[in-house]
Amino acid sequence: MATVLYITANPKPVEESFSLSVGEEFINSYRENNPDDEVIRLDLYKTEVPFIDTDVFSGWGKLQQGTAFEQLNEDEKQKVSTINNLTDQFIAADKYIFATPLWNFSFPPKMKAYIDNIAIAGKTFKYTAEGPVGLLGGKKAIHIQARGGIYSEGPAKEMEFGDRYLRTVLGFMGITDVETIAIEGMAAMPDQAQDIKQQAIQRANELAKQF
Repeated sequence: MATVLYITANPKPVEESFSLSVGEEFINSYRENNPDDEVIRLDLYKTEVPFIDTDVFSGWGKLQQGTAFEQLNEDEKQKVSTINNLTDQFIAADKYIFATPLWNFSFPPKMKAYIDNIAIAGKTFKYTAEGPVGLLGGKKAIHIQARGGIYSEGPAKEMEFGDRYLRTVLGFMGITDVETIAIEGMAAMPDQAQDIKQQAIQRANELAKQF
């Protein structure tokens, strides 16, 4: 039995979101083909995701100097503990599904904050004499991303930093088996929006059988 972590970063309801609606189709298809697997939902807009701030750096610094966790102040304990829990949950999963929109050429800030919570030296990667090494090899991921314009080709291709960044940071952690389902062009071609969505759903159903 595999554990699948379904990570969403969109404040909209499913019916108003291209990425979330395609994500639900993917999840439903995956469950049909893998009924024994556990799917854990992580809605980042309904989850406390600490920013890496003064409290976090202070708490980490004290722990590195040998201070017991119980001796941290309340803000330090709460934030460090939350980061540890999110990181451990990520490490424990076998497969990952990310569903995000493309906002201002990247993804929502909640997703960046989450990545900062899980890209932790000594847990998801390590530094060696030969350079950094990812510690999560053998896992796989799918990124379902909705884009109003066309970013997979043409002049805007180099302006897409959401999927490219996610692939980079996952690879840094050792996760190199990554697929992307791009739902794109809905804002540029509103008359074709539903056709674009249906094509993405079809691809989602196909990939779910192999994931």
